[in-house]
Amino acid sequence: MNAPRETELIPYVLSGTKNGVATLTLNRGERFNPLSRAMIAALQAELDRIAADATVRSVVLAAEGRGFCAGHDLKELRAHPDLAWQQELFGACNALMLALTRLPQPVIARVHGIATAAGCQLVSMCDLAVAADSAKFALPGVNVGVFCTTPAVGVGRNIARKRTMELLLTGEPIDAVTALAWGLVNRVVPAPELDATIEHFTAIVGARSPHVIANGKQAFYRQIDLGLGAAYDFAGGLMACSALEPAAKEGIDAFVEKRPPKWPG
Repeated sequence: MNAPRETELIPYVLSGTKNGVATLTLNRGERFNPLSRAMIAALQAELDRIAADATVRSVVLAAEGRGFCAGHDLKELRAHPDLAWQQELFGACNALMLALTRLPQPVIARVHGIATAAGCQLVSMCDLAVAADSAKFALPGVNVGVFCTTPAVGVGRNIARKRTMELLLTGEPIDAVTALAWGLVNRVVPAPELDATIEHFTAIVGARSPHVIANGKQAFYRQIDLGLGAAYDFAGGLMACSALEPAAKEGIDAFVEKRPPKWPG
């Protein structure tokens, strides 16, 4: 029996939790952290674990090496010419992207270097994104004969249609400042300030009711794809119910009494 290769012994995703913040780090930096089948499975397993962990208040998605994520592993795609394998890969990737929005905790992308193709999609599906000012974003599939159809699902829900089509049709990268102006990321900072900027967000989230955050995140993603009337019907009904919940009672009382809230468990 052949011994496993050294790279197979190295975790695809590094994980750690501190002060309620779980950090998941893509760990194939020497190859710009491609979303191989193994990487997708490893990241999905971590998200599933975190979803059931009430001590985790927010999640940071980071990456080792010179870039965030270069998208799918093109060599792996070429090594599997059968349709069933390809369908399983993209099905697993789609499930991973949806898992980011369904996770109770907010997910913040920590972006440096490049985020291209499915890597750009990964950024778009996180709830928040903070990018280094040197980061680049692209949907370059057209350059290698594979249109970035699934990445466009997430990116097209972050930025305007013509901006998305520009990325898809040209394959050309945009810089971090442009990504900020187009709405793909929340903040652009010098690389040394990435962690401090992310900590600003995680500290705010950590001070809020986890129940309210989880329900609010779920509600946002449900209503955003509804028609306007249906969205208001759904959101209005939810607001009426949530205004009577213990967290709302405590939060409003604390505000009126000018004291810090003590969120119910």
